[in-house]
Amino acid sequence: MTQPTAYPGRPLTPVPAASSPELRIARLRTHGRSLLWPVLVLLAVAAAVGFFAGNLPAPFEDWMLWAAAGLVVLLLVVVPFLAWLSRTYTITTRRVIAQSGLIGRRRTELSHARGYTIAERRGPIQRMWGAGTLTLSNGIDAPLRLPNIPSVRLVHEVLADQVEVSQILAHRDSHSIPVVAPGA
Repeated sequence: MTQPTAYPGRPLTPVPAASSPELRIARLRTHGRSLLWPVLVLLAVAAAVGFFAGNLPAPFEDWMLWAAAGLVVLLLVVVPFLAWLSRTYTITTRRVIAQSGLIGRRRTELSHARGYTIAERRGPIQRMWGAGTLTLSNGIDAPLRLPNIPSVRLVHEVLADQVEVSQILAHRDSHSIPVVAPGA
């Protein structure tokens, strides 16, 4: 159910104290440029294996080359990729959720309705790529740090808007008149 508005074209607002569904606004990972070095290592290992396969000196065999290449790829390509893949940041209409970890998951949440400050830090390389680090702090809990977020300006604006809307709705709902059904 929605309330009618007197202004055409304005979005309809939910009835006071009505529960609105939590909607996902964005799901983010850190900027993909952190995978640049693993990609370069993978290319270098592939080139080295292609060059040295079948051309190794006498005491070495091809299986040694493949084992060394596999170990280098595992440690310098697969592990950083899985570390990058395991961290997600989700922004919903009610909260910000930070999750990390492959085996043991760690989850941190921060509610928009409680309000928080948003600090943005951008280094020179981050500015070049449009990324940055956001730190969300409500003054009570430990600050929630979202490092190396792509499109950091847009994410900053979305978070500020969500805090404002959540606080307006919470204030409106706390001052609403209860609706009594007829005949009750």
